[in-house]
Amino acid sequence: MVRVAMVVTNACAPDPRVLRHARWMQEAGYDVTVHAFDREEQHPLSENHHGVRIMRYRLGSVAYGGTLNTYRGIRRFQQKVIRTLVNEPPALVYCHDADTLRVGCALKATNNVPFVFDMHDLQHTWVRFAAPQSRVRAAISGQMKKRMIHRARQASAIITSSAQVNEGQPRGFLEWLHHHGLQGAAVENRPMPPFGTSKTPPGDSWTVGYIGRVRDIKAFDLLVQAVKTLPPHSRPKIRVAGDGTAATKVRTMLMDEVEGGHLEAEVSGAFAHAELPELLSGVDVMYAMYAPRRGNITQGALPVKMFDAAAHGVPSVVNEGCLMGDLAQSENIGIAAEWGDAESVGRALLNLKDRVVELSASGEREHQRWLSAMADVFSMLQ
Repeated sequence: MVRVAMVVTNACAPDPRVLRHARWMQEAGYDVTVHAFDREEQHPLSENHHGVRIMRYRLGSVAYGGTLNTYRGIRRFQQKVIRTLVNEPPALVYCHDADTLRVGCALKATNNVPFVFDMHDLQHTWVRFAAPQSRVRAAISGQMKKRMIHRARQASAIITSSAQVNEGQPRGFLEWLHHHGLQGAAVENRPMPPFGTSKTPPGDSWTVGYIGRVRDIKAFDLLVQAVKTLPPHSRPKIRVAGDGTAATKVRTMLMDEVEGGHLEAEVSGAFAHAELPELLSGVDVMYAMYAPRRGNITQGALPVKMFDAAAHGVPSVVNEGCLMGDLAQSENIGIAAEWGDAESVGRALLNLKDRVVELSASGEREHQRWLSAMADVFSMLQ
């Protein structure tokens, strides 16, 4: 069986997009191994996920974020994976996000192994997240972007996670690629059916949820302020589930609000993907807003939590003036609100309290898009 090496710089514990595409590759007749970076050294070194092998690398504890330590840790991971693959080259390297392109380019240079670039996000924008006004970070981000574009030109196929929905409206990552002279195809992060139980409209008490990586304290500050604009008897409980660089600060902030008697909140940490349906069953509205200073927000990011929530009948409040807002309103799965306007966000949350939505297209449509994007690669591998 033809071997494929997927590479990702997280522990894939789990990474739904990586594992979804790995299973699609396996279903197409390929032997897939995911080479993952267990930065926190908390997961099994080897794991089998429905026939896909996950091989995890431990190279010392490495924090997430845009620090020098993070960069050095990822560089060690890249070098280790390159040495592993050069020893026994696969037929194809599948690079998940820009921080794995070094691996694909190295195997192409040394062993003429083709690679696919799956651009989940605009990775170079993250380095500016902690200090958007920093000239040093802006310069580093610019260099990362330039390097990514140069390496991406060597890919046999480029797949990304968003594309413009309506003509003349906000663009997605696919249009960003086109603007920089790169061709590709969009495959969104929509869940695969079956979805299970859908939302039941709540009674007097209701819950706003944020289920996913907790990275931006400002997003949660806006959520708290939005809830506090509502009359006390109309305020929802806030439910946060997930880990991330801002998880501790968010927990402290919410517990302070609870102790002050301003709102009700429940916070928990990391969760397994299998726990997602149960978490969503306790949510009436998903909060999926992000500080626009993250460049990827205005340039086409689509929150996975928006799609996961809609699959269970739960609507979302998202940022206006960007692709996620256009898609949410076009498909009637949420409302877009102005970033920084707590009253606008509060009204949007309350307006969605009793609404039950339906996801118009699932991962099955995205599977067909992925197969089309990979057609030439499959022909090359035969």
